[in-house]
Amino acid sequence: MTVTHAPVLVTGASGFIASHIVGQLLARGYRVRGTVRSLKKEKDLAPLRALPGADERLELVEADLLTPGAYDGPAAGCEYVLHTASPYTLEAKDPQRDLVDPAVGGTRHVLAACKRAGTVKRVVLTSSMAAITDEPEGDHVLTEDDWNDKSTLDRNPYYLSKTLAERAAWAFVDEEAPPFDLVVINPFLVIGPSVGPGLNTSNQLFVDLLAGTYPGVMSLTFAFVDVRDVADAHVRAMETPSARGRYICAGAAVPMRELVQIVSDAGWGPGHKLPQLGMDCAAGDFAVKLSSYLQPKGVGTYLRTHVGRVPRYDTSKIERELGISFRPPAESIRAALDDMARWGHVSEKQA
Repeated sequence: MTVTHAPVLVTGASGFIASHIVGQLLARGYRVRGTVRSLKKEKDLAPLRALPGADERLELVEADLLTPGAYDGPAAGCEYVLHTASPYTLEAKDPQRDLVDPAVGGTRHVLAACKRAGTVKRVVLTSSMAAITDEPEGDHVLTEDDWNDKSTLDRNPYYLSKTLAERAAWAFVDEEAPPFDLVVINPFLVIGPSVGPGLNTSNQLFVDLLAGTYPGVMSLTFAFVDVRDVADAHVRAMETPSARGRYICAGAAVPMRELVQIVSDAGWGPGHKLPQLGMDCAAGDFAVKLSSYLQPKGVGTYLRTHVGRVPRYDTSKIERELGISFRPPAESIRAALDDMARWGHVSEKQA
């Protein structure tokens, strides 16, 4: 049963997560208003327009994150806003300009537009586990009470952008006392099938894995979550009146050795360059950290803060309060690989 007959605003509607949110909202019978950077790139928008129900209930409008007032029109008359739009890359020539300013400024502009609209009841914000932690810390189990306080413009700047954007959102609610409440979803590494042909940054991991980019099996552990589960979490956060605060959104953690095995078992070994050299040991960790200084800055920092560490986190809040259950990582990994082959990002499996 829908909670509103007004259009639900989804920012950055053509994005990896957002396009799945749009699809799930349409499937539930909602009217959807999605913002995009340009209506002229019809090829990029065609997958959204092809979603079931889009002809009757999807409206796409232009809005720029960095333009004050750009979201006033899109937010007008909406009761629920799902703000997903934010840049995602480990590498940026100017982290302040390319990551922090769009993430923080865009969040403030969207929330200000929601307040001016006067009709918005709830905003669901896509944040990230990057706002909760900069690196796994020993046996510490992460909860929604944790905040990343280590990232800087030089150290994991993407993580900094997500942290500052979420803090700006909570500060806005505290200082401006808007007529809406705020619920935040904090997903880990989002993978899975894509609505459109674009290659999601997280799925790039599999492209690199098959292409031989990794010199060996390293002591890296990836906390995956399926994009369809993340989209479901957003919609449930919108529909559940009792939803409050932040929600860690993550499935099981997968060591790189297990990941390579899953990919191989799915039939992607022959004809590809999956890593075989065992580097998931003390000597391998030392070698990876040493060689990380030869990598691009963002990649190097990520390796030094994640090699040899295992993320631990508690998802009981989202399971209990939103009723979310997560797909097994192997299912999401296989779906991502098959989908990327369909779009031509990786070569087909060999028979």
